[in-house]
Amino acid sequence: MAKSFYYYIGQLWKRPRKGFISTILRQRLMRWRREPAIVRLEKPTRLDKARKYGYKAKPGIIVVRVRVRRGPMNKPRPRCGRRPKRMGVYGHTTKKSLQLIAEERAARKYPNMEVLGSYWVGEDGMYRYFEVILVDPHHPAIKNDPDFAWLVGKYTNRLRRLRKKQKKLIEQLRKRLLPKLEQEAAQKTEQQAQATAQS
Repeated sequence: MAKSFYYYIGQLWKRPRKGFISTILRQRLMRWRREPAIVRLEKPTRLDKARKYGYKAKPGIIVVRVRVRRGPMNKPRPRCGRRPKRMGVYGHTTKKSLQLIAEERAARKYPNMEVLGSYWVGEDGMYRYFEVILVDPHHPAIKNDPDFAWLVGKYTNRLRRLRKKQKKLIEQLRKRLLPKLEQEAAQKTEQQAQATAQS
């Protein structure tokens, strides 16, 4: 059975530091480092990955390249004031992946769009680069496309990752605060009943 064009693209990107793609990637990284952190692109760099996440070359869908700093989030050593015993310099790591951070930054930059997915496109000693696929659910071309009916539909549970984070916080607050509020309300009603009985 014949292999598709996307299969051969995927094979090239399996080992990006070997073969002719390594020289192209090195030149790209030198150019990308001079550009802003979030850049909108005309076409995706890795077409096979973009198609996997639902990319189509049509209005309402855009590709954004996001640059994220690599390495641990170490803090500068204190130079003045009291000297902390452990300094508080090392051991500060993010609790989420750099890819998720890139998706969140793209979502903040384009608040009217939804994140379909993202993939790695390169890294150097200082930065890691991801391309994020974004779709506008209110665009007529997307509304009329049956492939995006799950995104546009009336009864769909459409939550971006930032909103999922907010939903988790609300659930935690409900679990903690609701029992306390119920106890307080019960105590108030008991006190009011006692006050009325005494009077």
